[in-house]
Amino acid sequence: MHIFKHQHIPALMNFCRSVFMSIRLLFFLCFSLLVATCSAKDLSDLGLYVLPYPQQVSLTNETFIFKSNLNIVLNKNYTPADEFAANELANDLKTQWNIQASVGNQKGVYSIVLIRKKANSKAVKGSYQISTGKNEIIITANDEDGLFYGTRTLLQLIQKNKDGYQVPGLKINDWPAIQQRAVHYDTKHHQDKMSYVKSFIKELADYKINMLVWEWEDKFAYPSHPEIGAPGAFTTAEIQDVTAYAKKYHIQIVPLVQGLGHSSFILKWPRFASLREIPASNFEFCPLKDGTYNLLFDLWKDAIAATPGSEYIHIGSDETYELGQCENCKRKAAEISKKGLYHLFTDKAAKFILSQKRKPMVWEMPMGWEMNNNGVVIKPNKGLVLTEDDTRRDSMIENGRRARQLGYEVFFYDPNPGIEPLFLPYFYRDEEDIKGIGCLEESYNVLRKAATSGVYHGMIRTSWDDAGLHNQMWMLSFITSAAFSWNGNAPDFKDFKEAYFKNYYGTQSADMEELFNLLNGGGYYYWNSFERKVWHWGEIGKTYMPDLPRGDAIEFDPYWNTLHKNMIEQSKLELQKMDRAMDIIQHNKFAGVKHAYDFDLFESIVQLIRHTCMAYEDLSQAELAIKSANRVTFINRDSAFFYLEQAGKIIENCIKLRTETFNNLVTTWEKTRLPKGISVGDRKYFFQQDRTRHFANRRPDMTYLVYDEQKLDMEGWLEKLKTYMIKYKENSFQQ
Repeated sequence: MHIFKHQHIPALMNFCRSVFMSIRLLFFLCFSLLVATCSAKDLSDLGLYVLPYPQQVSLTNETFIFKSNLNIVLNKNYTPADEFAANELANDLKTQWNIQASVGNQKGVYSIVLIRKKANSKAVKGSYQISTGKNEIIITANDEDGLFYGTRTLLQLIQKNKDGYQVPGLKINDWPAIQQRAVHYDTKHHQDKMSYVKSFIKELADYKINMLVWEWEDKFAYPSHPEIGAPGAFTTAEIQDVTAYAKKYHIQIVPLVQGLGHSSFILKWPRFASLREIPASNFEFCPLKDGTYNLLFDLWKDAIAATPGSEYIHIGSDETYELGQCENCKRKAAEISKKGLYHLFTDKAAKFILSQKRKPMVWEMPMGWEMNNNGVVIKPNKGLVLTEDDTRRDSMIENGRRARQLGYEVFFYDPNPGIEPLFLPYFYRDEEDIKGIGCLEESYNVLRKAATSGVYHGMIRTSWDDAGLHNQMWMLSFITSAAFSWNGNAPDFKDFKEAYFKNYYGTQSADMEELFNLLNGGGYYYWNSFERKVWHWGEIGKTYMPDLPRGDAIEFDPYWNTLHKNMIEQSKLELQKMDRAMDIIQHNKFAGVKHAYDFDLFESIVQLIRHTCMAYEDLSQAELAIKSANRVTFINRDSAFFYLEQAGKIIENCIKLRTETFNNLVTTWEKTRLPKGISVGDRKYFFQQDRTRHFANRRPDMTYLVYDEQKLDMEGWLEKLKTYMIKYKENSFQQ
C-alpha cells in the first residue's frame, strides 16, 4: 500500500492540478461572459440609480472603498476646466457624502485619477470612461466636457457599506447620443432669484444637460429700452455673471427674446403700439414695418452682449395668430403668401443675427420648407436653426432627416406636456382633446425614437410658464429629457421611474410614484373647480354662491347642492386623496430625503387643493344651514337665527382658511422667487393681459391661483347675509 501510494503521488498531483485549472478556466469564462453581458440597467440591481444610464457597463470584482486619505489627481496636461471639475468633485464628495478629498497632481494610497487623453477626432464629444480598482478610480476623457461628465456619473456610483462608502467594481464607457441637450427655461410669468437660477444650472449639469434656452421676456433689463424690463429684472452684469457660471458647468445660456409672435411684453407699451400687426392685439409685430426690426435688433444685441461666448440666440416667433391681417400685410400675402410673410421676417432676423456671430434659433418648421406662390419661390434662410414641434407625429424622423439633408441644424423638442395648473400630468391626461398616457411616457417614447435615429443635432425640453407652475415641478420632465437624449436605449420606462425617484430624492424616499399620481389627479381636480377652466377653455361650467335668504320667512331657492352634487362628491373623494398625499409628504420629510424644498412645495399645493375641496363642502353646508333656518322660522325664530349665524360662520372660516393657505403658499414659493408683479421704488409693474389668456397672467400677482374663488365674492355674500340677519332679528321687513 505504501509503495502504491508513493508511486502514484506525482500522477495524482498532476491530475488535481489539471482539474483545478479546468475549474479555474471555467470560472473565468463564466465571469467573462457575465461581464460581457452586463448592461447599464443592471446597476439598479446593485442599488445604484444612475441617470442618464451609461451606454456600456461591465462589472468587475475590484471594489473601491473610500478611505480618509483620498487624493483627486490631475494629470500634467490639465486645463482650468479640468481643475474646476476636480475641485467640484471634491466639494460634492464633501457636501453629498461627507467624504474628504484633496486635489493635486500626486497619487496617494487611495486616489481618483482624472486623465485627459490626447484629442481624438473620432471620439464622440463628451464621452468618458470610468474604471475602478482596489486603490484607485480612473476617469479618462478626450475633452473637458467628458471629464466633467465622468465626475458627475461617479457621484451617482457611490453607495454606503458597513464601514463607510464604496464604488462597486465596474468599467463604464459612455457617450451622448445627441450632442446638444437643452432645457427651455420659461420665466415669462415669474422671476426666480439668482441663487435659485445658479442652483438650477448646477443641477442640470449633474444630469449632463449642456444648454439652457432662457425665455426671460421682461425679466431682463434691456439697456437699449429699459422700460421693457420689469422692476427687479436682471441686469446685463447679472446675466453675464450667470453665463460665466453656467459655462463652468459646461452649459451655455441661450437667450430667447421673442420676435414676431409672443411679444406682448414689448407691445403692451403704448410707445410701441404702432408696431402691432393689428391695433387690438399686443401679441405680435407687423413684419413689414421698419420699426419692428429696429426695435428687435436693439433687444437682440442687448441679449447677445449679456451672454458672451454663447453660440445661439433664440427668437421664438411662433403662434403668429394675426399674421397677414393688417392692410399692407394682406397685399403682401397675396403676392408671396402668408407663409412668405413669416419667411420674410425670419430671413431679415437671421441675416442680422448671423452678422452678430450668433446662430438664430426659431420654433417649429418655419411654416414649410419650400413654397412656390405665383412663381415666387420661398425658402427658409439657411442660417436658421430649426426646433421642430412635430414630435407626436409619425413624420417626425422623416421631417428631421429632410431638414438636415437641406443643410439645416435641427433640434426636436420634447412634446408639450400640457398647461394644467399646480402640477404636470406626468402619469395620465384627462382633457377632452388629450386623453390617455401621461406626458412622461409620451416623452419617453419620443426621446428614444429621436435619440436612436442619428438625425438630430439637438433636443430641447420645453417648459411653458403659461399656468404658473413652480419650476421645481418640471424637474422630472427635465431629467427625463436629459436621460433619454443621452442614451435612447436604456432603461425601460418602469425602471426609469424607479431610478428617478431614488436618484433625485434618495434611496430613503418612499411612495413617490403614488405621490406624483395623487398630485397629477389633484391638479386636474383643482383645474376643474370654480371657473378656472372657463378662463382658457370657454363655456364649460361655473360655480355659484348659494342663494341668500329674503323676506321675513327666510325664503330662498335651494338649488346649490343639487346643481353641484357631482362636485361635492368629487371634493369628498379628493380630500381623502390629499390626506394620503400629505401623509406621504410628511413621511419623506421625516426620512430626511434629498431636495426637501420640493416637499414644502408639494405641501403648499396639497393644501391649496384641500382648501378647494373644503370650500365646496363649506358652500354645501352653508346652504344646508340656510335651509334649516327656513324650516324652523315659523316654529322658533331664535333657532332660525342660530342657523343663519352658522351659515355665516362657515363662510367666514372658509375665507380665513383661503387667506392662510394662499399666504403660506406664497411664502413657500417666494423662498426662491421674487414677488410676482413686484414694484421697485418709483418703478411700478405695468400689467396688461394678452390674447393668449395664460392662466398665470390673469392677475399681476400670485392671486391668479385663488382668483376664481375670489370672484365668487364670499365677502360680499357674507355682508348681505349679515344685513339680512339684522333685519330678521328686528323683524323690520316691510309688510
